[in-house]
Amino acid sequence: MELNRKNYIFIDYENVQPSLLNLPNNNFFKVILFIGASQTKISVELSIAMHILGNNAEYVQITDNGKNALDFHITFYLGKFLEIDPNGYFHIISKDCGYDILINHLRNKHLLVQRYNKIDDIVVLGLKTMDEKINLVIEYLIKRAGKNPKTVVALTNTINSLFMNSLNKIEVSTLINKLSQKKIISIEETVIHYKL
Repeated sequence: MELNRKNYIFIDYENVQPSLLNLPNNNFFKVILFIGASQTKISVELSIAMHILGNNAEYVQITDNGKNALDFHITFYLGKFLEIDPNGYFHIISKDCGYDILINHLRNKHLLVQRYNKIDDIVVLGLKTMDEKINLVIEYLIKRAGKNPKTVVALTNTINSLFMNSLNKIEVSTLINKLSQKKIISIEETVIHYKL
């Protein structure tokens, strides 16, 4: 996986109204908030969180009412951003299962698109403690058994990708050290051996 993939989060505000965005303030996240034609207010907390993201936050106000009007706008912007950045991660926040057919089609083309019922369902954004993070890494490595990264650099890149580039170098290094302490891995110079 690529180290510097950008994450695009499309929020269907007609369908899901997060009160707060708990996102790292870095260039690896862009949030596009789609607001329905009849919606005239958003929460102060959400507005502040969007403001903090600066150029990585965008509002799209739908001007006309109509069946699936907002859904079509999200689909249009998804296509637009996929064309600009086909290597990005794309997250649609909506309870509307109607997106799933399109998402399956895009995933079959090896594009990274997923729908979540709420923003906290993006697993890595909901993890707070180091123990939660290390457990996620271990679970991921177990699922990939036989295909795990063979060097420290490759494992670093894998962890960065798993956490959508939201960790700093010290946190990634701490996770690798914890894997070693828990005897999940052993490191010989730059080569990693797994004990899963």
